[in-house]
Amino acid sequence: MNRSIRAVLLGTFLLRFSTGLAGGLLAIYLARLPAHGGPHVLAIVAGIVGAAYFAAELSLSPVFGVLADRLGAHRVMQWGPIFGIAAVLMRGVTPSGIELGILIGTGIFVWLGITRFLEGAAAGSSIPSILGYIALATSGDEAIRGRAVARFEAATLAGLGVGLAVSGQLFDLMGANAFFVNAVLYGLAYAVYRWGVAEIAGSEPASSAGGADRFSWRRYREALVGSHVMLLAPTWIALNAVIGSWSSVSIFQLMSEPNASFGDQVLNGGLSGTELSVGLSIGLIVFFAGLFYWGNRFKSYRRTTIIGVGIAGGLAMMAAVFALNHSQGWGPVAVAGLVAILLAGLFILAGATPAALGLLADMTETHPHDRGAVMGLYSVFLGVGQIVGSLVGGATAQWRGIDGLLLGSFVLLLIAILPLRGLRANEHLVGTVAPSG
Repeated sequence: MNRSIRAVLLGTFLLRFSTGLAGGLLAIYLARLPAHGGPHVLAIVAGIVGAAYFAAELSLSPVFGVLADRLGAHRVMQWGPIFGIAAVLMRGVTPSGIELGILIGTGIFVWLGITRFLEGAAAGSSIPSILGYIALATSGDEAIRGRAVARFEAATLAGLGVGLAVSGQLFDLMGANAFFVNAVLYGLAYAVYRWGVAEIAGSEPASSAGGADRFSWRRYREALVGSHVMLLAPTWIALNAVIGSWSSVSIFQLMSEPNASFGDQVLNGGLSGTELSVGLSIGLIVFFAGLFYWGNRFKSYRRTTIIGVGIAGGLAMMAAVFALNHSQGWGPVAVAGLVAILLAGLFILAGATPAALGLLADMTETHPHDRGAVMGLYSVFLGVGQIVGSLVGGATAQWRGIDGLLLGSFVLLLIAILPLRGLRANEHLVGTVAPSG
Protein backbone atom coordinates (compact mmCIF):
# COMPACT_ATOMS: atom_id res chain seq x y z
CA MET A 1 0.00 0.00 0.00
CA ASN A 2 1.24 3.50 -0.80
CA ARG A 3 2.02 6.29 1.64
CA SER A 4 -1.32 8.04 1.22
CA ILE A 5 -3.36 4.94 2.06
CA ARG A 6 -1.23 4.43 5.16
CA ALA A 7 -1.80 8.07 6.10
CA VAL A 8 -5.55 7.66 5.59
CA LEU A 9 -5.50 4.63 7.90
CA LEU A 10 -3.46 6.53 10.52
CA GLY A 11 -5.85 9.47 10.32
CA THR A 12 -8.78 7.08 10.67
CA PHE A 13 -7.25 5.61 13.82
CA LEU A 14 -6.72 9.06 15.32
CA LEU A 15 -10.23 10.20 14.39
CA ARG A 16 -11.85 7.10 15.83
CA PHE A 17 -9.57 7.17 18.88
CA SER A 18 -10.79 10.69 19.56
CA THR A 19 -14.39 9.57 19.05
CA GLY A 20 -14.04 6.54 21.33
CA LEU A 21 -12.36 8.62 24.01
CA ALA A 22 -15.10 11.26 23.79
CA GLY A 23 -17.85 8.63 24.03
CA GLY A 24 -16.25 6.89 27.00
CA LEU A 25 -15.63 10.15 28.83
CA LEU A 26 -19.22 11.20 28.23
CA ALA A 27 -20.62 7.90 29.55
CA ILE A 28 -18.49 8.16 32.70
CA TYR A 29 -19.38 11.83 33.13
CA LEU A 30 -23.10 11.02 32.91
CA ALA A 31 -22.70 8.22 35.46
CA ARG A 32 -21.02 10.67 37.87
CA LEU A 33 -23.08 13.72 36.99
CA PRO A 34 -24.71 14.01 40.46
CA ALA A 35 -21.23 14.55 41.95
CA HIS A 36 -20.92 17.68 39.77
CA GLY A 37 -24.24 19.08 40.96
CA GLY A 38 -26.28 17.66 38.09
CA PRO A 39 -29.35 15.40 38.11
CA HIS A 40 -29.40 11.61 38.42
CA VAL A 41 -29.19 9.93 35.01
CA LEU A 42 -31.30 6.91 34.00
CA ALA A 43 -29.85 4.27 31.66
CA ILE A 44 -32.43 5.10 28.98
CA VAL A 45 -31.38 8.77 29.07
CA ALA A 46 -27.73 7.77 28.61
CA GLY A 47 -28.83 5.70 25.63
CA ILE A 48 -30.70 8.63 24.07
CA VAL A 49 -27.74 11.01 24.47
CA GLY A 50 -25.47 8.39 22.92
CA ALA A 51 -27.87 7.89 20.02
CA ALA A 52 -27.49 11.57 19.01
CA TYR A 53 -24.01 10.75 17.68
CA PHE A 54 -25.33 8.05 15.38
CA ALA A 55 -28.32 10.12 14.31
CA ALA A 56 -25.85 12.70 12.97
CA GLU A 57 -23.64 10.11 11.26
CA LEU A 58 -26.69 8.43 9.74
CA SER A 59 -28.30 11.59 8.39
CA LEU A 60 -25.17 13.42 7.25
CA SER A 61 -22.97 10.70 5.75
CA PRO A 62 -24.95 10.37 2.46
CA VAL A 63 -24.75 14.15 2.01
CA PHE A 64 -21.02 14.27 2.67
CA GLY A 65 -20.49 11.22 0.47
CA VAL A 66 -22.07 13.11 -2.42
CA LEU A 67 -19.96 16.19 -1.61
CA ALA A 68 -16.82 14.02 -1.66
CA ASP A 69 -17.70 12.92 -5.20
CA ARG A 70 -18.29 16.53 -6.23
CA LEU A 71 -15.57 18.41 -4.30
CA GLY A 72 -12.91 15.75 -3.88
CA ALA A 73 -12.43 13.09 -1.22
CA HIS A 74 -9.22 14.62 0.12
CA ARG A 75 -10.86 17.96 0.82
CA VAL A 76 -13.97 16.60 2.52
CA MET A 77 -12.16 14.13 4.81
CA GLN A 78 -10.50 17.13 6.52
CA TRP A 79 -13.81 18.53 7.75
CA GLY A 80 -14.51 15.81 10.32
CA PRO A 81 -11.82 16.63 12.89
CA ILE A 82 -12.99 20.27 12.91
CA PHE A 83 -16.47 19.20 13.99
CA GLY A 84 -14.91 16.98 16.65
CA ILE A 85 -12.79 19.78 18.09
CA ALA A 86 -15.86 22.01 18.45
CA ALA A 87 -17.79 19.22 20.20
CA VAL A 88 -15.27 18.37 22.90
CA LEU A 89 -14.42 22.00 23.62
CA MET A 90 -18.12 22.66 24.21
CA ARG A 91 -18.27 19.64 26.50
CA GLY A 92 -15.16 20.69 28.38
CA VAL A 93 -16.86 23.85 29.68
CA THR A 94 -19.99 21.97 30.78
CA PRO A 95 -18.99 21.48 34.46
CA SER A 96 -18.54 25.25 34.87
CA GLY A 97 -21.94 25.74 33.34
CA ILE A 98 -23.51 23.47 35.94
CA GLU A 99 -21.77 25.26 38.80
CA LEU A 100 -23.09 28.60 37.53
CA GLY A 101 -26.60 27.25 37.33
CA ILE A 102 -26.78 27.77 33.56
CA LEU A 103 -27.25 24.13 32.65
CA ILE A 104 -29.70 22.46 35.03
CA GLY A 105 -32.31 19.75 34.81
CA THR A 106 -32.95 18.50 31.30
CA GLY A 107 -30.96 21.43 29.87
CA ILE A 108 -27.71 19.58 30.54
CA PHE A 109 -28.89 16.65 28.41
CA VAL A 110 -29.83 18.93 25.52
CA TRP A 111 -26.40 20.57 25.67
CA LEU A 112 -24.56 17.25 25.81
CA GLY A 113 -26.80 15.87 23.07
CA ILE A 114 -25.75 18.76 20.79
CA THR A 115 -22.07 18.01 21.42
CA ARG A 116 -22.68 14.34 20.67
CA PHE A 117 -24.43 15.31 17.42
CA LEU A 118 -21.37 17.34 16.40
CA GLU A 119 -19.17 14.31 17.04
CA GLY A 120 -21.46 12.32 14.77
CA ALA A 121 -21.00 15.01 12.13
CA ALA A 122 -17.24 14.46 12.43
CA ALA A 123 -17.62 10.84 11.41
CA GLY A 124 -20.38 11.56 8.90
CA SER A 125 -18.18 14.00 6.98
CA SER A 126 -14.86 12.12 7.02
CA ILE A 127 -15.70 8.41 6.78
CA PRO A 128 -17.55 8.37 3.39
CA SER A 129 -14.74 10.32 1.73
CA ILE A 130 -12.09 8.10 3.33
CA LEU A 131 -13.81 4.93 2.14
CA GLY A 132 -14.38 6.38 -1.31
CA TYR A 133 -10.66 7.22 -1.45
CA ILE A 134 -9.71 3.67 -0.42
CA ALA A 135 -12.13 2.08 -2.91
CA LEU A 136 -10.65 4.16 -5.74
CA ALA A 137 -7.03 3.61 -4.70
CA THR A 138 -7.50 -0.18 -4.55
CA SER A 139 -9.61 -0.56 -7.68
CA GLY A 140 -8.44 -3.52 -9.75
CA ASP A 141 -6.30 -5.06 -6.99
CA GLU A 142 -8.33 -7.45 -4.84
CA ALA A 143 -5.40 -8.37 -2.59
CA ILE A 144 -4.62 -4.75 -1.68
CA ARG A 145 -8.32 -3.98 -1.28
CA GLY A 146 -8.72 -6.86 1.14
CA ARG A 147 -5.82 -5.66 3.26
CA ALA A 148 -6.90 -2.01 3.05
CA VAL A 149 -10.52 -2.55 4.12
CA ALA A 150 -9.48 -4.97 6.87
CA ARG A 151 -6.96 -2.43 8.17
CA PHE A 152 -9.50 0.35 7.88
CA GLU A 153 -11.86 -1.68 10.06
CA ALA A 154 -8.96 -2.47 12.38
CA ALA A 155 -8.03 1.22 12.59
CA THR A 156 -11.67 2.12 13.19
CA LEU A 157 -12.38 -0.44 15.88
CA ALA A 158 -8.92 -0.23 17.45
CA GLY A 159 -9.24 3.54 17.62
CA LEU A 160 -12.67 3.34 19.20
CA GLY A 161 -11.53 0.55 21.52
CA VAL A 162 -8.33 2.26 22.65
CA GLY A 163 -10.25 5.48 23.18
CA LEU A 164 -12.82 3.68 25.30
CA ALA A 165 -10.12 1.73 27.14
CA VAL A 166 -8.16 4.81 28.25
CA SER A 167 -11.23 6.94 28.97
CA GLY A 168 -11.74 5.56 32.46
CA GLN A 169 -8.18 6.09 33.63
CA LEU A 170 -7.94 9.49 31.95
CA PHE A 171 -11.15 10.63 33.65
CA ASP A 172 -9.82 9.39 36.99
CA LEU A 173 -6.65 11.44 36.44
CA MET A 174 -8.04 14.63 34.93
CA GLY A 175 -11.79 14.72 35.36
CA ALA A 176 -13.62 16.85 32.80
CA ASN A 177 -10.31 18.44 31.72
CA ALA A 178 -9.77 15.24 29.71
CA PHE A 179 -12.11 16.73 27.07
CA PHE A 180 -9.45 19.34 26.24
CA VAL A 181 -6.88 16.57 25.65
CA ASN A 182 -9.52 15.09 23.36
CA ALA A 183 -9.47 18.29 21.26
CA VAL A 184 -5.73 17.97 20.71
CA LEU A 185 -6.16 14.43 19.40
CA TYR A 186 -8.80 15.59 16.90
CA GLY A 187 -6.28 18.23 15.80
CA LEU A 188 -3.69 15.52 15.10
CA ALA A 189 -6.18 13.71 12.88
CA TYR A 190 -6.73 16.90 10.90
CA ALA A 191 -2.98 17.36 10.41
CA VAL A 192 -2.60 13.81 9.03
CA TYR A 193 -5.46 14.26 6.54
CA ARG A 194 -4.30 17.73 5.53
CA TRP A 195 -0.60 17.08 4.97
CA GLY A 196 -0.21 13.30 4.85
CA VAL A 197 -2.73 12.38 2.14
CA ALA A 198 -2.18 13.17 -1.54
CA GLU A 199 -4.70 13.45 -4.34
CA ILE A 200 -4.91 10.41 -6.60
CA ALA A 201 -6.12 10.14 -10.18
CA GLY A 202 -9.90 10.15 -10.18
CA SER A 203 -10.28 11.61 -6.69
CA GLU A 204 -10.24 15.25 -7.80
CA PRO A 205 -13.49 17.29 -7.76
CA ALA A 206 -15.96 16.24 -10.43
CA SER A 207 -16.07 19.78 -11.79
CA SER A 208 -12.38 19.59 -12.69
CA ALA A 209 -13.18 16.71 -15.04
CA GLY A 210 -15.35 18.93 -17.16
CA GLY A 211 -18.56 18.18 -15.32
CA ALA A 212 -19.04 14.90 -17.20
CA ASP A 213 -19.88 13.08 -13.99
CA ARG A 214 -22.43 15.38 -12.42
CA PHE A 215 -24.27 13.79 -9.54
CA SER A 216 -27.98 13.05 -9.78
CA TRP A 217 -30.27 11.52 -7.20
CA ARG A 218 -31.66 9.21 -9.87
CA ARG A 219 -28.21 7.81 -10.57
CA TYR A 220 -27.57 7.49 -6.82
CA ARG A 221 -30.78 5.49 -6.43
CA GLU A 222 -29.81 3.27 -9.35
CA ALA A 223 -26.41 2.68 -7.77
CA LEU A 224 -28.01 1.48 -4.55
CA VAL A 225 -30.46 -0.85 -6.28
CA GLY A 226 -28.12 -2.08 -9.01
CA SER A 227 -25.27 -2.89 -6.64
CA HIS A 228 -27.44 -5.18 -4.46
CA VAL A 229 -26.27 -3.20 -1.45
CA MET A 230 -29.64 -3.56 0.28
CA LEU A 231 -29.03 -7.29 0.61
CA LEU A 232 -26.23 -6.42 3.00
CA ALA A 233 -28.12 -3.82 5.02
CA PRO A 234 -30.14 -5.93 7.54
CA THR A 235 -27.22 -8.08 8.66
CA TRP A 236 -24.78 -5.19 8.96
CA ILE A 237 -27.28 -3.00 10.82
CA ALA A 238 -28.02 -5.74 13.35
CA LEU A 239 -24.31 -6.39 13.95
CA ASN A 240 -23.67 -2.69 14.48
CA ALA A 241 -26.60 -2.55 16.89
CA VAL A 242 -24.95 -5.18 19.09
CA ILE A 243 -21.64 -3.32 19.03
CA GLY A 244 -23.46 -0.05 19.75
CA SER A 245 -25.25 -1.34 22.83
CA TRP A 246 -22.05 -2.73 24.36
CA SER A 247 -19.82 0.24 23.52
CA SER A 248 -22.08 2.77 25.24
CA VAL A 249 -24.77 1.45 27.60
CA SER A 250 -22.63 -1.34 29.06
CA ILE A 251 -19.98 1.20 30.17
CA PHE A 252 -22.63 3.29 31.87
CA GLN A 253 -24.08 0.17 33.52
CA LEU A 254 -20.71 -1.12 34.76
CA MET A 255 -19.62 2.29 36.12
CA SER A 256 -22.88 3.22 37.85
CA GLU A 257 -23.63 2.57 41.49
CA PRO A 258 -24.89 -1.02 41.98
CA ASN A 259 -28.66 -1.29 41.56
CA ALA A 260 -30.33 -3.14 44.43
CA SER A 261 -32.93 -4.51 42.03
CA PHE A 262 -30.24 -6.50 40.23
CA GLY A 263 -28.40 -7.81 43.29
CA ASP A 264 -28.27 -11.33 41.81
CA GLN A 265 -26.03 -10.10 38.96
CA VAL A 266 -22.26 -10.09 39.43
CA LEU A 267 -21.74 -7.37 36.81
CA ASN A 268 -24.09 -4.98 38.55
CA GLY A 269 -21.99 -1.78 38.46
CA GLY A 270 -19.47 -0.31 40.84
CA LEU A 271 -16.35 -0.66 38.67
CA SER A 272 -13.60 1.98 38.89
CA GLY A 273 -12.32 3.73 35.80
CA THR A 274 -9.04 1.79 35.98
CA GLU A 275 -10.82 -1.59 36.22
CA LEU A 276 -12.93 -0.68 33.23
CA SER A 277 -9.83 0.32 31.25
CA VAL A 278 -8.09 -3.00 31.99
CA GLY A 279 -11.09 -5.03 30.88
CA LEU A 280 -11.59 -3.02 27.72
CA SER A 281 -7.89 -3.24 26.90
CA ILE A 282 -7.93 -7.04 27.05
CA GLY A 283 -11.04 -7.17 24.87
CA LEU A 284 -9.47 -4.76 22.40
CA ILE A 285 -6.32 -6.88 22.02
CA VAL A 286 -8.37 -10.01 21.31
CA PHE A 287 -10.68 -8.24 18.86
CA PHE A 288 -7.76 -6.61 17.06
CA ALA A 289 -6.05 -10.00 16.68
CA GLY A 290 -9.27 -11.39 15.23
CA LEU A 291 -9.47 -8.57 12.69
CA PHE A 292 -6.03 -9.35 11.32
CA TYR A 293 -6.64 -13.10 11.31
CA TRP A 294 -9.92 -12.94 9.42
CA GLY A 295 -8.71 -10.10 7.19
CA ASN A 296 -6.09 -12.49 5.80
CA ARG A 297 -8.68 -15.20 5.14
CA PHE A 298 -10.71 -13.43 2.44
CA LYS A 299 -9.09 -15.54 -0.29
CA SER A 300 -9.84 -18.78 1.57
CA TYR A 301 -13.44 -18.24 2.66
CA ARG A 302 -16.45 -16.55 1.17
CA ARG A 303 -17.19 -13.31 2.95
CA THR A 304 -20.68 -14.45 3.87
CA THR A 305 -19.06 -17.49 5.51
CA ILE A 306 -16.88 -15.21 7.64
CA ILE A 307 -19.94 -13.12 8.57
CA GLY A 308 -21.95 -16.21 9.55
CA VAL A 309 -19.14 -17.66 11.64
CA GLY A 310 -18.70 -14.26 13.28
CA ILE A 311 -22.36 -14.17 14.31
CA ALA A 312 -22.01 -17.64 15.84
CA GLY A 313 -19.01 -16.37 17.81
CA GLY A 314 -21.09 -13.45 19.05
CA LEU A 315 -23.82 -15.79 20.31
CA ALA A 316 -21.23 -17.87 22.19
CA MET A 317 -19.81 -14.69 23.72
CA MET A 318 -23.23 -13.56 24.97
CA ALA A 319 -23.85 -16.97 26.54
CA ALA A 320 -20.52 -16.77 28.37
CA VAL A 321 -21.25 -13.26 29.68
CA PHE A 322 -24.67 -14.41 30.95
CA ALA A 323 -23.03 -17.27 32.85
CA LEU A 324 -20.41 -14.92 34.30
CA ASN A 325 -23.15 -12.52 35.39
CA HIS A 326 -24.61 -15.34 37.52
CA SER A 327 -21.37 -16.93 38.71
CA GLN A 328 -21.74 -16.14 42.43
CA GLY A 329 -19.85 -18.76 44.42
CA TRP A 330 -18.31 -20.39 41.36
CA GLY A 331 -14.68 -21.51 41.55
CA PRO A 332 -11.84 -19.74 39.72
CA VAL A 333 -11.48 -22.60 37.20
CA ALA A 334 -15.11 -22.28 36.07
CA VAL A 335 -14.86 -18.49 35.85
CA ALA A 336 -11.60 -18.72 33.88
CA GLY A 337 -13.27 -21.15 31.46
CA LEU A 338 -16.14 -18.73 30.85
CA VAL A 339 -13.71 -15.88 30.27
CA ALA A 340 -11.89 -18.04 27.71
CA ILE A 341 -15.16 -18.74 25.87
CA LEU A 342 -16.02 -15.03 25.95
CA LEU A 343 -12.66 -14.05 24.44
CA ALA A 344 -12.81 -16.82 21.82
CA GLY A 345 -16.27 -15.64 20.76
CA LEU A 346 -15.01 -12.07 20.53
CA PHE A 347 -12.08 -13.21 18.36
CA ILE A 348 -14.44 -14.99 15.96
CA LEU A 349 -16.96 -12.12 15.88
CA ALA A 350 -14.18 -9.75 14.76
CA GLY A 351 -14.25 -11.04 11.18
CA ALA A 352 -17.84 -10.08 10.43
CA THR A 353 -17.47 -6.32 9.95
CA PRO A 354 -14.42 -6.22 7.61
CA ALA A 355 -16.02 -8.95 5.49
CA ALA A 356 -19.14 -6.78 5.14
CA LEU A 357 -17.05 -3.72 4.32
CA GLY A 358 -15.18 -5.65 1.62
CA LEU A 359 -18.49 -6.52 -0.02
CA LEU A 360 -19.52 -2.88 0.01
CA ALA A 361 -16.25 -1.76 -1.61
CA ASP A 362 -16.76 -4.34 -4.38
CA MET A 363 -20.18 -2.87 -5.08
CA THR A 364 -18.60 0.45 -6.10
CA GLU A 365 -16.87 -1.12 -9.10
CA THR A 366 -20.03 -0.90 -11.21
CA HIS A 367 -20.54 2.75 -10.16
CA PRO A 368 -17.03 4.27 -10.15
CA HIS A 369 -18.21 7.91 -10.22
CA ASP A 370 -20.34 7.48 -7.10
CA ARG A 371 -17.83 5.75 -4.83
CA GLY A 372 -18.15 8.30 -2.03
CA ALA A 373 -21.94 8.17 -2.15
CA VAL A 374 -22.09 4.36 -2.07
CA MET A 375 -19.37 4.01 0.56
CA GLY A 376 -21.24 6.58 2.62
CA LEU A 377 -23.72 3.78 3.28
CA TYR A 378 -21.13 2.36 5.66
CA SER A 379 -21.93 5.21 8.00
CA VAL A 380 -25.67 4.84 7.34
CA PHE A 381 -25.59 1.17 8.35
CA LEU A 382 -23.36 2.02 11.29
CA GLY A 383 -25.59 4.91 12.35
CA VAL A 384 -28.87 2.98 12.12
CA GLY A 385 -27.33 0.05 13.94
CA GLN A 386 -25.82 2.14 16.69
CA ILE A 387 -29.04 4.09 17.22
CA VAL A 388 -30.99 0.86 17.50
CA GLY A 389 -28.32 -0.58 19.78
CA SER A 390 -28.19 2.47 22.04
CA LEU A 391 -31.96 2.64 22.42
CA VAL A 392 -32.53 -1.11 22.77
CA GLY A 393 -29.55 -1.40 25.09
CA GLY A 394 -30.70 1.52 27.24
CA ALA A 395 -34.26 0.20 27.51
CA THR A 396 -33.27 -3.41 28.26
CA ALA A 397 -30.59 -2.37 30.77
CA GLN A 398 -33.15 -0.13 32.50
CA TRP A 399 -35.49 -3.13 32.67
CA ARG A 400 -33.11 -5.88 33.76
CA GLY A 401 -29.51 -4.62 33.98
CA ILE A 402 -26.82 -6.68 32.25
CA ASP A 403 -29.25 -9.57 31.76
CA GLY A 404 -31.53 -7.26 29.81
CA LEU A 405 -28.64 -6.00 27.72
CA LEU A 406 -27.69 -9.60 26.91
CA LEU A 407 -31.22 -10.51 25.89
CA GLY A 408 -31.41 -7.53 23.53
CA SER A 409 -28.06 -8.46 21.97
CA PHE A 410 -29.11 -12.09 21.53
CA VAL A 411 -32.24 -11.05 19.63
CA LEU A 412 -30.23 -8.67 17.42
CA LEU A 413 -27.75 -11.43 16.52
CA LEU A 414 -30.62 -13.71 15.54
CA ILE A 415 -31.95 -10.93 13.31
CA ALA A 416 -28.49 -10.65 11.70
CA ILE A 417 -28.63 -14.33 10.70
CA LEU A 418 -32.00 -14.18 8.93
CA PRO A 419 -31.00 -12.32 5.70
CA LEU A 420 -27.59 -14.00 5.42
CA ARG A 421 -28.85 -16.82 3.21
CA GLY A 422 -30.20 -14.38 0.61
CA LEU A 423 -26.96 -12.39 0.68
CA ARG A 424 -24.93 -15.57 0.17
CA ALA A 425 -27.06 -16.65 -2.79
CA ASN A 426 -26.36 -13.31 -4.51
CA GLU A 427 -22.73 -12.87 -3.45
CA HIS A 428 -21.51 -13.56 -6.98
CA LEU A 429 -23.45 -10.55 -8.26
CA VAL A 430 -21.28 -7.96 -6.46
CA GLY A 431 -18.09 -8.66 -8.35
CA THR A 432 -16.25 -10.93 -5.91
CA VAL A 433 -14.56 -14.16 -6.78
CA ALA A 434 -16.18 -16.52 -4.32
CA PRO A 435 -13.84 -19.02 -2.62
CA SER A 436 -15.14 -22.51 -1.98
CA GLY A 437 -15.39 -21.98 1.80
